[in-house]
Amino acid sequence: MAIATRSGAPQFPAVSESIPPTDHAALDAAIADVQAKRDAWVAVGVPERIALMDRLIADFAALAPRWVAASIQAKGIAPGSPAVTDEWAAGVYATLKHLRQMRNSLSQIASSGRPRIPGPVTTRPDGQVVARVFPYNGYDTLFFGGLTADVWMEPGVTVASLPETQAVIYHDKNHPGKVALVLGAGNVSSIGPLDTLYKLFVEDQVVIFKANPVNAYLGPLMEEAFRALIEPGYLRIVYGGAAEGAYLCNHRGVDEIHITGSDKTFDAIVFGTGEEGTARKAAGTPLLTKRITGELGNVSPVIVVPGPWSAGDLAYQGDHIASSLTNNAGFNCNATRVIIQHASWGQRNDLLARIRDVLAQTPQRRAYYPGARDRFNAFLAEHPDAEQLGVVTDDERALPWALIARTDAAQTDDIVFNTEAFCSLFAETELPASSVAEYVDQAVAFCNEKLWGTLNATLIVHPASLRDPAVAAAVERAIANLRYGTVGINYWAGVGFTLGVTTWGAFPGHPLTDIRSGVGVVHNTLMFSRPQKSVVHAPFKIVPTPPWFVTQGKKGAKVFERLSMLEAAPSPMKVPGILAAALFG
Repeated sequence: MAIATRSGAPQFPAVSESIPPTDHAALDAAIADVQAKRDAWVAVGVPERIALMDRLIADFAALAPRWVAASIQAKGIAPGSPAVTDEWAAGVYATLKHLRQMRNSLSQIASSGRPRIPGPVTTRPDGQVVARVFPYNGYDTLFFGGLTADVWMEPGVTVASLPETQAVIYHDKNHPGKVALVLGAGNVSSIGPLDTLYKLFVEDQVVIFKANPVNAYLGPLMEEAFRALIEPGYLRIVYGGAAEGAYLCNHRGVDEIHITGSDKTFDAIVFGTGEEGTARKAAGTPLLTKRITGELGNVSPVIVVPGPWSAGDLAYQGDHIASSLTNNAGFNCNATRVIIQHASWGQRNDLLARIRDVLAQTPQRRAYYPGARDRFNAFLAEHPDAEQLGVVTDDERALPWALIARTDAAQTDDIVFNTEAFCSLFAETELPASSVAEYVDQAVAFCNEKLWGTLNATLIVHPASLRDPAVAAAVERAIANLRYGTVGINYWAGVGFTLGVTTWGAFPGHPLTDIRSGVGVVHNTLMFSRPQKSVVHAPFKIVPTPPWFVTQGKKGAKVFERLSMLEAAPSPMKVPGILAAALFG
């Protein structure tokens, strides 16, 4: 039976798989295969890795249409519908963009010892070092409308020492090889491939990849796309659910583990299950002592800063916020879950009205992820006044979009603040304050102290608001003080997942006994070893409207398909077609 677990990410119910589980003998054989090649992988030189990357890019690009077709069929998305955009953007495009950037980083390591940082490296007044990583190249500048991104380093890193924190495994090849187990996620198709690439090319570990039962249908395609790594024995792909995952985690042939999923699964791996597992966690005595990293979900906030918004501003940002929920039917750990507004802002209701309008006009999506309907109902049981919206389809498995407005921020035990819905639902709340600057400070404190998780947060602020020095100072404090792995300014922080040069993971510092959004980072194609967080900046409004907005209809799929092919084989000749798709569809 599907359940909704209070506090944290969901504990997902078991599902039947599209591919039979790999039996223990075959799991043992797969581990033996990669174990035999772990030191050989460490010894593979950079030129050979570049050649492997070239094969991976070509092979993945060749099957990209099949990858998308398999995903939309499994998720109940009609071919040619606007929702196809999600599978091109977060699936194929994200994968090819990462592969291209990783290939470039390897080339730069070959020539100069480390990846090139594309923008300036600066030091904040408090001494923290910030590296501008996006735009990565001229194509990013052209296609991403003023978007920039920085990686903030951990305190203690200096401008002088920063280069030594990049590509650390390539500085000294005397380290032993290791076997990493990657437990794949079932929601976004690029997660498994990208986590696998990170372990191999950034951490120098051979990989056992266990496909998630929810999207195990992609396993054979991944085997085909990643055959350049499978043929020499550096990667094996296996199948199964919790039982097979537990067997692999505790196998003596596995040295490290990476998981994208739930904090409940993480706790079960580290401390065990049942009363004994609870007791071990309380005592801080893990059952499993291997290094484990993971990205484990979030109750993601959007802080709306009051300002003199025009009707066009309200429309744009309403579309923006609604799109951050509807993307992938709401089955994203980075989806907006709580909208925070100033209680005294006169346009608060106008923004909510626009969000309602967008959701009302957006077709409801199939709830393909296990337990979604039960989680949805658990939230509605506590908030029966939730507004259920969306164009009704003939898919019996579809769920409405749901908005729970005007929740009481003082009720911090409310399910909307401490539990990740992981479905098509979000909430809105208000904070009273005597000034906008005070409100911003209070919103940051609310996010850091009351909301569950530290994965990503977004802040939206009109440029006119920043003309007030007090507000501008409060926004700068907010960017610095938000304890999240990715912070977005005027752009959904979840987009940081796709950029590659940014890091993706929780804000550092969670102990195993309170893991929340996880530990460690992935993506990070510039290979920083001591990042603290990534910060994405955008203009208040981007022209043309970003193609991933749900209001952009079918054009988004065409744009991201063409962007994907640009990453597969960069050429200025492809630029006019991409611009035409973005402008005219």
